[in-house]
Amino acid sequence: MREIKSNENLIEKRSRVPVVALSPDVVTRDSATEKIVSLARKKNGGYVCFSTVHMVMESFDDPEFAAKVNAADLIVTDGMPLVWMQKLQGAESATRVRANDLMIHLCETAAKNDLTVGFYGGRQEVIDSILERAKKELPNLQIVYAFSPPFRPLSPEEDAQITAEINIAAPDLLFMGLGCPKQENWMAAHKDRLKAVMLGVGASFDFYAGNVRESPEWMGNLGLEWLFRLMQEPKRLWRRYLILNPRFITLAAMQLLGLKKFEEKRIERGLKRIQADRKKRV
Repeated sequence: MREIKSNENLIEKRSRVPVVALSPDVVTRDSATEKIVSLARKKNGGYVCFSTVHMVMESFDDPEFAAKVNAADLIVTDGMPLVWMQKLQGAESATRVRANDLMIHLCETAAKNDLTVGFYGGRQEVIDSILERAKKELPNLQIVYAFSPPFRPLSPEEDAQITAEINIAAPDLLFMGLGCPKQENWMAAHKDRLKAVMLGVGASFDFYAGNVRESPEWMGNLGLEWLFRLMQEPKRLWRRYLILNPRFITLAAMQLLGLKKFEEKRIERGLKRIQADRKKRV
């Protein structure tokens, strides 16, 4: 395990362990919550990614996407194969933090600490179900923004309008339900335009809304959540799991055996590219 400096001012050190193309943080639910709340209090924006095998493989196949994820303020490990990879490299404290669990915990924390939240993504009926459940279970939660964007690329004018509306609403935490890799690309593109801390929680919108069942905890602990989701949505997810999973196993084995190094130069190039892009926009 090694220390990597943070993506923006290169001052804060983070405990990260590489998994093929990504370098997820070693965190617990409580330490992740503390970090995210601290970011929100600063009002400088930022974004959080939840790493899975799918995200690792998207990053391996697309170095530019890998750069965006590795430049996140926090990369939470939301997949047991990634936790196992971290543990095999000496990070004994590595644990899985599920996106849906952390989203709910952050909403509970926000309700108790006068933080506001927003939801961006998903179908309108999903947004409606989220708002209805949150109102019942967390009556003190301040939801200041909720929007279901069109399922197509936004025009520059639409993007500017949505960005302005989010800034006017000023959520401290903005949960993103666009799915990987769309939500990570969106967060990276808007990091310097929003003061909210964005969290790419993806399918957590559907889980929380109750229209998609979340896998039993025992299956998740055994690394079998992919099988549960595949049985639920075979047409949409077969490629992701039946093709990407074997590739991940091969690449992970090569990393552990020292046959191939993926991550170090990729992170360095990625950080430089992100920082150069931000300077151009200033």
